Amino acid sequence: MTEDQKPIRQAFAWWSFSMNNTDPSKLLADAAAIGLLGVEMLTPDLYPAARDVGLEFVSITGHDLDVGFNNPANHPHLTDGIRAKITHAHDEGIRGVIVFSGKRCGYSDHDAIGHMSDALAPLAEEAGQAGVELWLELLNSRIDHPGQQCDRSAFAFAVARAVDTPSFKVLFDCYHMQIMEGNLMSTITANLDVIGHVHTAGVPGRRELDDHQEINWPAIAGLLHTSGYAGWIGHEFVPRGDPIATLRSALAQFSPRGDGGVTQRRSFDC
Repeated sequence: MTEDQKPIRQAFAWWSFSMNNTDPSKLLADAAAIGLLGVEMLTPDLYPAARDVGLEFVSITGHDLDVGFNNPANHPHLTDGIRAKITHAHDEGIRGVIVFSGKRCGYSDHDAIGHMSDALAPLAEEAGQAGVELWLELLNSRIDHPGQQCDRSAFAFAVARAVDTPSFKVLFDCYHMQIMEGNLMSTITANLDVIGHVHTAGVPGRRELDDHQEINWPAIAGLLHTSGYAGWIGHEFVPRGDPIATLRSALAQFSPRGDGGVTQRRSFDC
């Protein structure tokens, strides 16, 4: 990492780390204490506790992920809901509102991309005016989300380029895309201009970022550091053991040498 490059900010997904009867205030405080800077998808009742320990609010979910913008019949109520979420994000200092394609409902990918961009372009403009971004999340349809239409990176990037505004980006979920297509480093490199956020989790099983799964996290981390990626990393795995111990390990893997261990990456020819 060169002198003018900054460490990538790291957060954790509340839903995946709060499943094991963990004391909420303690989990938030401990996460901040080890160096995490943000939390995702936090329930509003815990906003004060997160603020008390200095955690930023990185994302909220915009709507039901099975009922999405690929179907024009959903646009009126989804538009109203996303506008309310944009206002909430602006008021609470939340960076991104996550949106979804929804399950396939008979439309081709070509038509679905058009439907989505038609509805999301004006919403993204409103989000940008409020200092908020909309993030279209990629999901796998093989294991966790059968029927999802936005299950390939090419689909999500096509929507982002059709919307064509800086306040609309793709949430590139490495877990989901490793399951669907692999080739993570080439895909990230070729589309960094429209990637606004990155999620991690081990494959298989959505577990820790350790040597029992197949993604080379140091390589992903090195790529993001040296490519100038300016967004957040959100850890969204379900820990087997102590949540803070697993988060400390994940944090180290995405920290530069001297703070945790990312080695300077050589140029990557994709």
